[in-house]
Amino acid sequence: MPDTKPRAIIVGGSLGGLFAATTMLKIGWDVEVYERSPHTLDSRGGGIVLQPDVLAALSFGGVNHSDTLGVPSFDRIYLERDDRVIQRSSMPQTQTSWSMVYSAMRRHLPQDLVRPGHQFVRFEQEGKSVHVFFENGHEARGDLLIAADGARSTVREQVMPGVRPTYAGYVAWRGLVPELELPQAAASVLARTFAFQQGPRHLMLEYLVPGEDESVRIGERRWNWVWYLPVSPGEPLQSLLTDRSGVSHAFSLPPGSPKESDIAAMRQKSSELLAPTFQSLVGVTQEPFVQAILDLQVNQMVFGRVVLTGDSAFVPRPHTAGSTAKAAANAVALAYALDGVSSGNLDAALADWQKSQLLAGASMTRWGIAMGDRIMGL
Repeated sequence: MPDTKPRAIIVGGSLGGLFAATTMLKIGWDVEVYERSPHTLDSRGGGIVLQPDVLAALSFGGVNHSDTLGVPSFDRIYLERDDRVIQRSSMPQTQTSWSMVYSAMRRHLPQDLVRPGHQFVRFEQEGKSVHVFFENGHEARGDLLIAADGARSTVREQVMPGVRPTYAGYVAWRGLVPELELPQAAASVLARTFAFQQGPRHLMLEYLVPGEDESVRIGERRWNWVWYLPVSPGEPLQSLLTDRSGVSHAFSLPPGSPKESDIAAMRQKSSELLAPTFQSLVGVTQEPFVQAILDLQVNQMVFGRVVLTGDSAFVPRPHTAGSTAKAAANAVALAYALDGVSSGNLDAALADWQKSQLLAGASMTRWGIAMGDRIMGL
């Protein structure tokens, strides 16, 4: 390692960016993280199935976290429309929340390392370095630019113009409910389970996640639910993704944004399609939110000294429970590939990293597409 530390410029301050930051710091790089939002990010994503790759990334980066990083479930059950449990199998796993993982990494990182309010505009490669420009006039220089800015990646748009996510034909309505707000009859059915209801062209699922304050104590957790429903592309989707203020969004609406008429229509559909337990869950949800299900696959992740990671390269369908895990795995693999490599000799290491990560990303997204289309009858 040379006397002057190599520097990584990371665009995107959500989970993917923080995974990259913690792992690159661990191998001795200097790191700067730029996030376009001027505000502290919140738990827009709701629940996450805690995968081994996430735990591996936290461990690699030396991120301290609670031994109870999530809420365990023990059985996987399927409900019929009349609320009968038609299938039960033992499948222990742990579910956490976006905010739990995010907060653990933010507490670990130096406070001023993540810089909010920086919208990426463009970069220029200058020999073995990269020069990054932001909308507010700020500029940054480094040995590597890591794009961790998600499905709408502006970095990807510069290196792969016109390569954008495509709509899969259905959406996910989501909600979070404080544990004690769910009626006891429904809570008894769902307790200690990862619960599903598969119907014709729709799928409902539920699991417990930590509370808003990261508590995993009984009574202080939250019920997290996701309901996949078909929505036709074009005007129907555009209308659904237009918020209550009349602003059109590309992919998702956060809590508090969907129109009351759309929420009412969703609740009415729940009374027609869902088991009573799930109807109760939807009924007590104060601020449901919605996101379009997307597909994205790239055939290149390295562009000189610029790399695409996480959802900027591959967007797996949520049935894989793999989006967060994939971003974590990208970051750990990149750190292993670059550990001990001087800033002037990164090209071969980046090429090797790209080869393995392209294979992993393509495999996960193909699997997600096949599974999602089968689930939704598409």
